[in-house]
Amino acid sequence: MRPFRIRLTLILMIMIGISMLGAGITMAQVFKKSHISALEDNMIREIKILSQTFYFPPENGEDAVAYYTRESKELAALTDSRVTFIKKDGTVIGDSESDPMHMDNHSKREEIVEAANKGYGQAIRHSSTLGEDMLYVAVPFISAGNFDGYIRLSVSLASVDEGVRRGWTLMVGGLAVLFVVAAFVSYRVAAGLTSPLEKITRVAGRISKLDYDARVNMHRNDEIGELGKAINGMADSLQNQLQTIRDKEDLLQSVLDNMTSGILLVDAEGSIALINPAAERMFHVSSGQMYGRSISELKQYYELTRLIKDGITERQVIHEERSVYTPEETILRLDGVPMFGEDDAFRGMLFLLQDITAIRRLENMRSEFVANVSHELKTPVAAVKGFAETLLGGGVKDEELARSFLQIIYDESERLNRLISDILDLSKIESKRSPMDYAPIHLASFCSSIMDTIETVAKKKRIMLHSNIPEELFVEADEDKLRQILINLLSNAVSYTQDGGKVELIIQDCQDAEGTEKVLIKVSDTGIGIPKKDQPRIFERFYRVDKGRSRSSGGTGLGLSIVKHLVDQHHGEISVESELGIGTTFTVELPMLQD
Repeated sequence: MRPFRIRLTLILMIMIGISMLGAGITMAQVFKKSHISALEDNMIREIKILSQTFYFPPENGEDAVAYYTRESKELAALTDSRVTFIKKDGTVIGDSESDPMHMDNHSKREEIVEAANKGYGQAIRHSSTLGEDMLYVAVPFISAGNFDGYIRLSVSLASVDEGVRRGWTLMVGGLAVLFVVAAFVSYRVAAGLTSPLEKITRVAGRISKLDYDARVNMHRNDEIGELGKAINGMADSLQNQLQTIRDKEDLLQSVLDNMTSGILLVDAEGSIALINPAAERMFHVSSGQMYGRSISELKQYYELTRLIKDGITERQVIHEERSVYTPEETILRLDGVPMFGEDDAFRGMLFLLQDITAIRRLENMRSEFVANVSHELKTPVAAVKGFAETLLGGGVKDEELARSFLQIIYDESERLNRLISDILDLSKIESKRSPMDYAPIHLASFCSSIMDTIETVAKKKRIMLHSNIPEELFVEADEDKLRQILINLLSNAVSYTQDGGKVELIIQDCQDAEGTEKVLIKVSDTGIGIPKKDQPRIFERFYRVDKGRSRSSGGTGLGLSIVKHLVDQHHGEISVESELGIGTTFTVELPMLQD
């Protein structure tokens, strides 16, 4: 802004200088004209006085020339001017500076012509005789028939020019002082104009650099003040709009960051323009690693990237599923839509990626569950139907045999009833239609009643039951569901333990790494054990390690699945340790207090 202030000051100084120069020239011209006009008036008065007081002899003869020449010199000394007597025909008969006999006829001289027409005449010209500018004034005069012509006075303008020069010297000095003052005033005026503009420019520069807190601190009521207010209003508007944009961007970014589905935007050239954290996790890339890079760089997902490229090429909606391996199999559903700008220009494809592995696994589990339920229901129904048809057909005459058939029908119906009951229980648990009713439970007395229930079955197989439960130990849990957990675990332990074996229930308290108090429930047996390959799947519905033995023991294959769900509802964990031929230990870890 400084150069602008200097330019403005120079412009003002030039304008002032031109104005002052014009004024000086005008004043000099006026001074010169007024001085010359005063000289003319004075010379005319002198001529008139001379014409009244001077004796004019006859103008013919050489004596006349000598007389007029002599008198003109005397008059020139008195009037301090050149005196010339000129006859009416223009002949010079007397001059104070030159010999009249050698002077040209003056009838055509400007001042003589003008005097003849107007009664007096004046002219300014360079005198070749004296070598300087002269002012000539002529007045016609007639004296009693002796003289009929013109009396002309002329004075040098050197004094006038000298006066003008002195005036110019004084005026230049005054103008110089005035110019310096004007320069100072101009600079102050320019500063007064440019200083607020500099402030406004600095604030505008800060705003252009995204510093929207910048404001013009100016209190003026003129146009510059209005400009400052407009700049401040613009900054306020920009700041508000930017804050709105930032809020919307933060909201959009928060939505993208917290989406469980992946969002992928690929431009028309096949470069990744947007990818959210969920999509990064699906592709196993670090944050921000893929921005601006080609989709082709995801080489390990060949089928998926080929589908994306096909969508960009064909510019059509996509609804497809693809399996990727990372290294385990993951099933991704890809929904893509083409994106077009306002000018219908293709801008790329927007893809929604969903990990549907769990959904497909659940669908498979559902299919397996239906198949298993159908199979499990079919076996007892077939047995009941077969033995009932035999009895109804009258083919069994032996009462003892008929009674055994009826017992089989009864046992199969009981098994069918347990199966249906377990299915209903599992359905309630999974659908969370069975609310939790937490209450403090004294574990020693609670487990004692459960052990009494299990003891009847254990005695038939001569299995020894043992428990180790601190008397003072309490836990907050749902009593019915905790009972179901323990009965299932203990029943399984007794069922899969050979005659003469041992089943043990141990409960103790502990603390985890965060200092939360826990209750550990361990159910151990000396049974047949579970193979390593089957241990990860024993909590699945209808999964049996030894299917023939499970059915012969009357199990439904749902007990451990129910236990797993009930432990999860108590915010606990269950694990298993087992060795073939040695035994199995189930460990349930429950929080002592529920949140």
